Amino acid sequence: MTLRAVAAVDLGATSGRVMIGRVDEGTLELELVSRFPNGPVEREDGLHWDFAALYEHVVEGLAQAVRREPAIESIGIDSWAVDYGLLAHGELLAEPFHYRDERTARGVEEVHAIAPFTELYGRNGLQFLPFNTLYQYRVDTRLADADTALLIPDLLAFLLTGARVAERTNASTTGLLRVGSGEWDTELADRLGIPAALLPDLVDPGTVVGELRPELVERIGARLPVIAVGSHDTASAVAAVPMATPSAAYISCGTWGLVGLELTDPVLTDAARDANFTHELGVDGRYRFLHNVTGLWLLSETVRAWEAEDGTPVDLPELLAAASAVDEDVPLFDANDPSLSAPGDMPTRIAALLGADAPSSRAGFARSIVESIAAAFAEAVQTASALAGPEIDGIHLVGGGSLNRLLCQATADRTGLPVLAGPVEATALGNVLVQARALDAAPSTLEDLRALVAATHAPTRFEPRG
Repeated sequence: MTLRAVAAVDLGATSGRVMIGRVDEGTLELELVSRFPNGPVEREDGLHWDFAALYEHVVEGLAQAVRREPAIESIGIDSWAVDYGLLAHGELLAEPFHYRDERTARGVEEVHAIAPFTELYGRNGLQFLPFNTLYQYRVDTRLADADTALLIPDLLAFLLTGARVAERTNASTTGLLRVGSGEWDTELADRLGIPAALLPDLVDPGTVVGELRPELVERIGARLPVIAVGSHDTASAVAAVPMATPSAAYISCGTWGLVGLELTDPVLTDAARDANFTHELGVDGRYRFLHNVTGLWLLSETVRAWEAEDGTPVDLPELLAAASAVDEDVPLFDANDPSLSAPGDMPTRIAALLGADAPSSRAGFARSIVESIAAAFAEAVQTASALAGPEIDGIHLVGGGSLNRLLCQATADRTGLPVLAGPVEATALGNVLVQARALDAAPSTLEDLRALVAATHAPTRFEPRG
């Protein structure tokens, strides 16, 4: 095979990047082209994304990528889930709201008064998260003025190509996709006062969405197609988890820790509902049977607060090394406690949960955070196994969290299972692989795609101690 190149746009809740992916029979590599900040901005009406800046970063990053690698053949976009933009006559009505905006609390109340959670779970298979899209739609007063609602990756694809579609893996996080059929639940939308006409046609990963608009061809420097990938970043990440057996669990760890199993059929039991396990769609029609655990958000927000207090940066590797050297047992807290969901002064809120046992040193405090995240991971892994049946034989931890050796070892220790850490850039790799497959430049099956990841990105193994 000849080396082929694609551009991957990978957007997270705290940063985004544009990368070049290169693929052939024995090669799978990434080259970082640009990295840029992302995060919530406070406006008069609440918490938003600075979408105009995000779009400019994406376009400039793509232009840089083409200048660096003129052989790029396509573009794929993935991002965080649930958030959306509203269009009217082809124009964005307003900045997309941030999922942590407080307005969704009222949406939960109103939706559940019409369709209780037990009914919703039977229809969409989703765990309860107060920011799921249907709760946001319920309280969005702009819906009446819009003609299309597009999730963030689809919104960017529209701005690049003019095509209005909804990629299915991300659409499955809205709460408006039927878990069995993978089609829009228009009856539920109507009951909730959400105009079904806002919901665009659904496409699967690997679909060519459209070509760059003429004005962008000149700016970016090439006439390229945009290919739908697993546009929910976790769908792309799981596609690149080098799982060798169906009994392996995965943790995609960054701001959030997405902990679960890949299944071919949903587990719509009362026990799964009560445990708040979700069924998000993955690449090739797989189900990502998982639970959201608050991830490294807890540590990054704590570090941010300490930096604001000191007026100087915190050396994170140094902090984690000191945390690893703490030899006494540290107290744990519930990493999923609702009091920890909003930005701002994380150390005070964690200390309130720990009470009098809160460590006085920053190293001890950081160790408590990491061990508490690992404990939440362990509980989710154990629950996934109990609900879905397989006895788990190992855990693949991918994403930024795979660089945190303390977290990887703590997860192995608390689960009693080996942890295979890496690849760090699983999301971008999954994005690249789905594009390459659509171009006939990569293997056709998900298993063979994962074998390529395993052959080119060997994971680091952490054995449980004691």
